[in-house]
Amino acid sequence: MLWQGRSVRKSTGGRYHANRGKKRFEIGRSPADTIVGPTRVKTIRVTGGNTKVRALRCEFANVSDKKTGKVQKAKITSVAENAANPNYVRRSLMTKGAIIITDIGKARIVSRPGQDGVINAVLLE
Repeated sequence: MLWQGRSVRKSTGGRYHANRGKKRFEIGRSPADTIVGPTRVKTIRVTGGNTKVRALRCEFANVSDKKTGKVQKAKITSVAENAANPNYVRRSLMTKGAIIITDIGKARIVSRPGQDGVINAVLLE
């Protein structure tokens, strides 16, 4: 888990002196690590009683074609590249900005699978 409180350093490089310790609500959850496979989602409760849907595995993507303006469901074959981390390609992890290979061509993911629970992508030319 990662603590997501205020930074210890100012933008100038100076130091903030802590007036209190770390709090339980400031820690983050472990990442969803969405992989290619039969669809599996998990609903989690977040602050304010809201919910997020985590995509743990995803088999299909909603792929939008800019030229025709149509959206169609496409089967994900594999992950071609991921700018977030080169190791994610080996592990077939999908994040926003990753380029996936679908049965209708290559597409870039524009949604956040770990936050939204679905994969929306835009077809690349």
